[in-house]
Amino acid sequence: MKPPSQPQPIATRRSPLALVQARDVQARLIAACGLDAEEGEHLFPILGLISTGDRIQDRTLLEAGGKGLFTKEIDEAQLAGEATFAVHSMKDVPTELPGGLALSAILEREDPRDMLLARGGETRLADLPANVVIGTASLRRQAQLLHARPDLTVVPLRGNVDTRLGKLREGDIYATFLARAGLNRLGRSEADAAPLEADEMLPACAQGAVGVAVREDDADARAWLAPLNHDATALAITAERAFLKQLDGSCRTPIAAHLNNESMDFIGEVLTPDGRRRWRESTRIDMNTATPTDAATAGCSLGQAIREAAGDGLAEALGAA
Repeated sequence: MKPPSQPQPIATRRSPLALVQARDVQARLIAACGLDAEEGEHLFPILGLISTGDRIQDRTLLEAGGKGLFTKEIDEAQLAGEATFAVHSMKDVPTELPGGLALSAILEREDPRDMLLARGGETRLADLPANVVIGTASLRRQAQLLHARPDLTVVPLRGNVDTRLGKLREGDIYATFLARAGLNRLGRSEADAAPLEADEMLPACAQGAVGVAVREDDADARAWLAPLNHDATALAITAERAFLKQLDGSCRTPIAAHLNNESMDFIGEVLTPDGRRRWRESTRIDMNTATPTDAATAGCSLGQAIREAAGDGLAEALGAA
């Protein structure tokens, strides 16, 4: 593949995990273009940006304004021509990108499951002591936890992995949740513990996947990214994001979905914020024959099935804001 003649910056958040993900994309682009490391880092430099979501640490994203807080500055850099690529954790990307931008590659998914990290070493929700305090900034995790364990108390907890684990060690909380994908990418030993299975805590839509966005009219950028796309993961993310869009989902709504590429089971759920009510539906997608259109249609159909099963009760969940 012909490499670029001018630098093509890769925009990312400056958080440790985001930078690891951006460096992975950088290394893949360098390899795809057959460049040595020095030349590759010159032609695909990383542009680290501080997002609004990273600046706000004193309240939840729900209170601050929603999911796009982690992508706003990166989107603006791309549209202004300051960056060619943008690397995103797909669970943070709104279902509608700003006009002029498009997702061009989805990398192979990491383990999407959540992990329970507790002072007592518990890895299952059922094993937590009664009435302890759990820290999380995720409305989804809060609702799922309270659905399984209504006796527990949930308090807001923002910050990166070290910040949250520090609160755990200091005794401010008894337990918290972290995504296994992030821990694996950071090379953290905490990832070695047993994760929560889908029947306990269904992951967020697109959790564990990394996507790369480009300007819609940048054909060269699309060509450089083509070898990085993982078809099975892209299909799963298409289905999950279509499910999310069908339910008008954002971080204001406790919504979860996961398409298992191996079993081909596609499960989605919506909960009320207090966890008292949950609607869960499932279907199957033949990943061997499905097209992106098939995946999107399946996501929409699963979302509609949730709407029909919940009826008027769904308004309580979707009106969480």
